[in-house]
Amino acid sequence: MSGGRLAGRGALVTGGGSGIGRAAALRLAREGAAVAIVDRNETAARAAAEAIVAAGGRALVLPGDVTSDADCRRAVEETTRAFGGLAILFNNAGITRRETILEIREADWDRVMEVNVKAIFLMSRAAIPVMRRAGSGSIINTASGWGLSAGPKAAAYCASKGAVVQLTRAMAVDHGPEGIRVNCICPGDTDTPLLRNEAYQLGEPIDQFLGAASQRPLRRVGTPEEIAEAVLYLASDDASFVNGAALIVDGGGQAGSV
Repeated sequence: MSGGRLAGRGALVTGGGSGIGRAAALRLAREGAAVAIVDRNETAARAAAEAIVAAGGRALVLPGDVTSDADCRRAVEETTRAFGGLAILFNNAGITRRETILEIREADWDRVMEVNVKAIFLMSRAAIPVMRRAGSGSIINTASGWGLSAGPKAAAYCASKGAVVQLTRAMAVDHGPEGIRVNCICPGDTDTPLLRNEAYQLGEPIDQFLGAASQRPLRRVGTPEEIAEAVLYLASDDASFVNGAALIVDGGGQAGSV
């Protein structure tokens, strides 16, 4: 893993213990990045880091809460110290609540906004000064197809992901002149623990739920590894003129399905 498109670059991935975060952490590492994995689940984060190290890469485990300013600052400081800098930030941690505004509790609404939006603000606020000093950097945020068009019984989630898209654009305008590119990915249904938890919240059998989720032009749900390829693209110099973009990776769901 010493070579590759990201050789010599430090990366930080939130929610890196499972799903899209884990797949992205491993993919960035295969391209030579040294990867810090931030996750509340230390066991999952450690397993992802061990997989990177076993493949010859460098990894750092950083248990923490992305909604805590202190934890975000500590994560950036430790990553920068361990890797000599921070070139890539993947703000991926997220949660969902499948309820209408009449059903969701205020505390759950607040939690969705904290994890899905405020965490990006906190981690980016800690990371941007490091990138500014280097004169470059790439920040990738995880939005959603439901940040562009809404879905049923997901009011807080849709609102939070729409905010991520607009926050991404605002950051791109503010920090592009400093050499920092800010983009977001908008995945469609992807087979992750988060998606399977949605079936549980809705009280639907997992096979039935995944079957409904696969009704898009490509006739299947995505894999975390497929979404990770989009993250790699935005992190790399291949996307050197891409800034403020919302990259849709959803098997054609936004384009329309039959």
